[in-house]
Amino acid sequence: MRVNVIEFEPIGRRGECPEDESLLDSARRLDVDIVRLCNGVGTCGRCKIQIVTGEVSPITAKEKEVLTVKETDRNYRLACLTRPLGNVKVHVPPESLTAPQRTQVEGLEIDATPEPSFQSILLEITPPTIEKQTADETGFLAALNRNRNRNQTDSAAAAPGFDLEALRRMPQLLRAENWRARAAIRNNEVIAVEGASTRWCGLAVDIGTTKIAVYLVDMENGKTLASKGLMNPQISYGEDVVSRIYAASRSEESADKLQTLLVEALNESIALLCAEAGVDRLSVADAVIVGNTAIHHLFLKLPVSQLGLAPYVPALRSAIDVKARDLGLETASGAYVHLLPNIAGYVGADHVAMILGTRLAESSGVTLAIDIGTNTEICLNNRGEMASVSCASGPAFEGAHIKHGMRAAPGAIEHVRISDDKPVIQTIGGEAPAGICGSGLLDAAAQMRLNNVMDSTGKILPHPGVRVREDGMKEFVLAERPGREDITISQKDIRELQLAKAAIRLGIRALAEEMGIAESEIDEVIIAGAFGTFIDVESAITIGMLPPLPRERFRQVGNAAGTGARLALISMTERRKATEMASRVRYVELAVISDFNQKFAAASAMTEL
Repeated sequence: MRVNVIEFEPIGRRGECPEDESLLDSARRLDVDIVRLCNGVGTCGRCKIQIVTGEVSPITAKEKEVLTVKETDRNYRLACLTRPLGNVKVHVPPESLTAPQRTQVEGLEIDATPEPSFQSILLEITPPTIEKQTADETGFLAALNRNRNRNQTDSAAAAPGFDLEALRRMPQLLRAENWRARAAIRNNEVIAVEGASTRWCGLAVDIGTTKIAVYLVDMENGKTLASKGLMNPQISYGEDVVSRIYAASRSEESADKLQTLLVEALNESIALLCAEAGVDRLSVADAVIVGNTAIHHLFLKLPVSQLGLAPYVPALRSAIDVKARDLGLETASGAYVHLLPNIAGYVGADHVAMILGTRLAESSGVTLAIDIGTNTEICLNNRGEMASVSCASGPAFEGAHIKHGMRAAPGAIEHVRISDDKPVIQTIGGEAPAGICGSGLLDAAAQMRLNNVMDSTGKILPHPGVRVREDGMKEFVLAERPGREDITISQKDIRELQLAKAAIRLGIRALAEEMGIAESEIDEVIIAGAFGTFIDVESAITIGMLPPLPRERFRQVGNAAGTGARLALISMTERRKATEMASRVRYVELAVISDFNQKFAAASAMTEL
């Protein structure tokens, strides 16, 4: 029997697959975790893949029922019903991957020409002698002039000044490195001097309300050397930004603690990433950090009380550069941190980074970009005119306020289908069910709606899978656990989900109304954010969270704010783009739209109106 070579993108797995084995079974052997709710019989339609190159078995009748004509035209297949007839390269879209591997999709490289904020210059300094007692700074500048002349730059350029910490470090380093050094010079300031073999790195950080994404980037080629995701430690002061604004406003001590928590987490991440990449933290010569306006202000220790009071204005809207050490970050001696501009009190630098990372501003049609999280930001580009809104979607998508809710971790129910009145579940890692995460909650609600377990108002109806608790609360049983409490979805859980999804849908409708267009005119919907990567788009449409557009108009892109932060890190052109784009975005205040209560109630419906 012939054995074929199968390559799965963008996971980077490659291995052999016999002709009598399905691509789903091959993926399982190669540790590519493709969703398989029906265990490979072709009924759930969740294992969609795209054949990039190579020949595979003919499409089956069952696949034609599940896949759209557009999908089949683009070589989409169901992995469980497709066998290789030769060497095959397969693309696995994000929605077909389980949660742990979708985080790898977020690490895709970005396309931008490196244009860092500083020059990297290799210098050979003439050491002082007893006869010629040249000061270290004088010898350094002389070597710099020789370098400029050799490279035909302006030899008459003004001598750079020195960051004080870089100057303090230089004498000992020059002697330890035999008078060869690599300098980082920014805006005619020597911000760092290290050994000749130093590879300058940069740090890109997206600080979310719940999670933080940190990337260590090679500043010479723009490649990501290492990345790390972690929880935002500020969550101990509240799951939402309003709680943290209140905490910081109570006392200077609380504000200091909120900033210190972030700095300590980032410094720990810097140490871990540098160790993983085999570089020294002193090689980190630049950083770009983004977050919502409240996180931005807390990180800079700017006052935040005005963010919680009408008219909810930021203290700072413009982009800013700050010495990393002034914020407490442990990087190169004189490294700077660049923070992208904010747009409004609840639309911050992370939203600007998302617009930059998705190339939304370059769209010529009607494009909607949604960054789903504890606080969801939405931007609509209507043929070059952009408007944004912020939605307090709350922490339900992270499993908070849900009785059996949990974050996306092993054992979390992440996908649900109801078949013959019984739930079929898939957990992260295939482990015994421990709870339900946001994507599973969304799936469960959609399936309950489709199978008449609840009505369009969100009310749970009589059903074989529904039971009534002692307190009178109805709940739908997702997973029975003998000897332990069963995992259920209660009426209260549904109400929490309705609040979250209604805020998002109302935001979309408000932007469409502001632009004077119908939702049906939207050409593309870009879904960003960690949670946005995990959701089943069809489930989100079913419960009315997203507009009922053809599935091919939706694109899930992962952590776009992190992508935007990396673009701004490696390219000054991208930073200028970000500032220009931020100035073009019109902010829509959701709380003051006409007939807010009625519109919110309509957006709460668990079906498309």
